[in-house]
Amino acid sequence: QVQLVESGGGLVQAGGSLRLSCAASGRISGVNFMGWYRQAPEKERALVARVHSAGSTFYTDSVKGRFTISRDNAKNTVYLQMDNLKPEDTAVYYCNLLDNVRDYWGQGTRVTVSS
Repeated sequence: QVQLVESGGGLVQAGGSLRLSCAASGRISGVNFMGWYRQAPEKERALVARVHSAGSTFYTDSVKGRFTISRDNAKNTVYLQMDNLKPEDTAVYYCNLLDNVRDYWGQGTRVTVSS
């Protein structure tokens, strides 16, 4: 079993920044995706960004140019730098790890962006 623990959420004004962190522990495969999903009120959980252990990245269109995902493979930690935040970014953000066995999820960290 893999455990994911997020940190860094909070309240911020529109245009501000936050940095989310997620540390993974347990039986972690060397080849995997780590990423961030978010779930806004009354909406489905959606992928925000992900990064492969080999370094390739993906961003959903709405955050391109504003968010940056990175990871430290040695520490099994993924980060999401969020700049120029908008009210529509308000959501619970969930850390995710995907390997050949299954998806693993953190408990979520809340991000609230005020206008």
